[in-house]
Amino acid sequence: MDKPGLFQEQITFGRYLRDPDHCAPPGHMDAARAQVYRDLIFANLSQLLSATFPVLIRILGEARWRLLVRSFLRDHRARTPKFGEIAEEFVGFVATVPQGDWPGFMVELAHYEWVEMALQQSDAEPLPVSTGASLLDRPLRVSPLAWPLAYAWPVQQVGPDFQPSMPPAQPTLLLVRRGEDWSVKFSELSPLAWRLLQRINEFPALNGQAQLQALAQEAGAEDVPAFVASGLALLQQLHGEGVVGGVAR
Repeated sequence: MDKPGLFQEQITFGRYLRDPDHCAPPGHMDAARAQVYRDLIFANLSQLLSATFPVLIRILGEARWRLLVRSFLRDHRARTPKFGEIAEEFVGFVATVPQGDWPGFMVELAHYEWVEMALQQSDAEPLPVSTGASLLDRPLRVSPLAWPLAYAWPVQQVGPDFQPSMPPAQPTLLLVRRGEDWSVKFSELSPLAWRLLQRINEFPALNGQAQLQALAQEAGAEDVPAFVASGLALLQQLHGEGVVGGVAR
């Protein structure tokens, strides 16, 4: 077979593997053999993704999960050859799926489930070990292994027995972090704690004192010294958990 013919056959076979309901395998290829490849590709992809999205699968059920994976295989063009990054691309794909009969929380739930895998596989280094004595005097930074997240839906509560039809009035604010033992921990954040972590990322040149004073102004605090004292206690707690640290001089 000449190269143009081989190239066209590969394209035909690829289309079949992606969308066997609407595309035929190459004409000379044995149909049973083509089906083996088709089923193997789909099963491998489904198995790869299912380890990351167990809650989503239980909510959707096997049939709808297969439909979603089939749509991903058919319509998405991956930008990475790494299996570990396919789940991230799947999250991005889910965000493009028309809502229709899919749960309204599906996109955020998929992201929430992906975060755990992403942190476990991250190559980022934890913050250097330091004391919390100078958190007010130095610029601060948030550990790359600690992610403050905001969701419209209460993703940490969603499951087969709790599937809200409307998001609550208040957002869900979470801190997801990887501990020294590589386990991923999830905790809820108050609006002020979430905003503090957000501010540290937004204004990395400010020291802790300036961050807390600016946050007090944002919050409309009447007693700024008391607010800063309370904020320092929060910073010390976050420092002890490896979430926040001071930039070395």
